[in-house]
Order: sequence, then C-alpha cells, then structure tokens
Amino acid sequence: MSFEVINDVAKPIISGFGITWKRLKREKVTVQYPEERREQFARTRWRHVLTRYDNGLERCIGCSLCAGACPARCIYVQAAENTDEERYSPGERYSERYEINMLRCIFCGYCQEACPTGAIVLRKDFELANYDRGDFVYTKEMLLEPIRR
Repeated sequence: MSFEVINDVAKPIISGFGITWKRLKREKVTVQYPEERREQFARTRWRHVLTRYDNGLERCIGCSLCAGACPARCIYVQAAENTDEERYSPGERYSERYEINMLRCIFCGYCQEACPTGAIVLRKDFELANYDRGDFVYTKEMLLEPIRR
C-alpha cells in the first residue's frame, strides 16, 4: 500500500476523532423533561388549534383554503350552512367536519397563512406522541380551543 492510500483512509478517521474529542470537552446539559422544558425557537410550529372569537363562535368558515394550500394534502374540510337556530360561525357557512392527519403533516404553516379568518394556528405544543395510528387523525373537537368564560 502506498502512503497516499493510507493518508486518504486515515485522514477522515483522525478528523472524526478530533470532532468527537471537542464535543466531549463541552459541558453536558440535562433537561428534566416533564418538569423543565427546553426553550423553543421563535418560529417553531407544532400543534394545530382551531381558534374562536371572544363571543365563543368558531372562526372557521369552512372555505377549505387551508386544505388547498396544504402540500401534504392532510387537511379535510366539510362545510355546512349556518342557520338562525344553530349558528357556529359569524359567516354563512361553518366547518361541519374538520380533520387533520398528523402523520402526513409536515408542519409547514401554509394552512395558517392561507386562512382568511385566522382560524387555524400552529402553536408551540410539541407533545404529539400516540400509540395508535387512528389517534393521529385530529378531529374538529380535538382541535377547537375551549370556550373562554
């Protein structure tokens, strides 16, 4: 074996050990997760939430712009008409069925940007683990924020 071949093999290995050695000298930080939480970045986007107006009406008017803007096609919106007896949103329509398949979602935030009423927002709640695949399909009831009293 020539010196050049040995140098080509040994140089990356030695460089890798150098990086590892630098990392080992750093101070270790342990976060006690449930009690302590690490600070999230300013533009972090995680859990979807359907918001309400102050009077308790839903902001979602069932326009399906969020579903149209979603590149992963994980949002399904079925609209229905509001009546005077049953009013869910201030407009003519409301979302009767709103579902997001979180296994397909890429958390891009396009749905939030496309919404004309600000109904769908992505908040910093990142605890999204489940054991069953069916639990990752978030329904309207799961997404709606509770009525403020």
